[in-house]
Amino acid sequence: MNRRNNSEKDQRLAADEAADPKNDPASGEDNPSPLETAVNREIERLVAEKLDLKNTLQRLQADFDNYRKRIDRERHQDRHRGAEALIEHLLPILDGFDRAISAHRDAAHDEFRKGVQLIRKQLFDVLAKQGLEKIETEGKPFDPNFHHAIEHVKTVEKPDGAVLEELQAGYVFHGKVLRPAMVRVASNPEGEEAASNSRAN
Repeated sequence: MNRRNNSEKDQRLAADEAADPKNDPASGEDNPSPLETAVNREIERLVAEKLDLKNTLQRLQADFDNYRKRIDRERHQDRHRGAEALIEHLLPILDGFDRAISAHRDAAHDEFRKGVQLIRKQLFDVLAKQGLEKIETEGKPFDPNFHHAIEHVKTVEKPDGAVLEELQAGYVFHGKVLRPAMVRVASNPEGEEAASNSRAN
């Protein structure tokens, strides 16, 4: 009899425990404890903070890259302007060498002329490495972008507008004309007549 009563008590206790929400696993999942709720909120806050810091870091990195590129570009431009200004001051020295070379054509001054030519070449080679180029003239068609006509010479031996002679060298530095070449230009009457007839037609 006692065994039966004990068995019934055990069954009732088991049923009560099963009915208790605290002992229901599913109930525990739907209703997390205050500690779990606090932990989840802290995790969400930390994740959001991490994303914000990541975005801020990416913006700072992009700003720094742009700043570095701008500084590099400005430094290059400063060096370029400095080299350009120096070369402009050295052009009269190249002119002096050219005049010295052309002034002594007789054989007695051959050694002197060769020495001046060598020095002139060494100086020009240094400047050429920085971007200096000599403007081509003789035999070329006159180009107002690169040539400055000092005189027009009538001739039938050269095409109209052809450069006959270079009076002073012209130079370009990285595509920019530092000084146009001073030249004499052919004025061919036949070429002028043909050009006039072409315009009339």
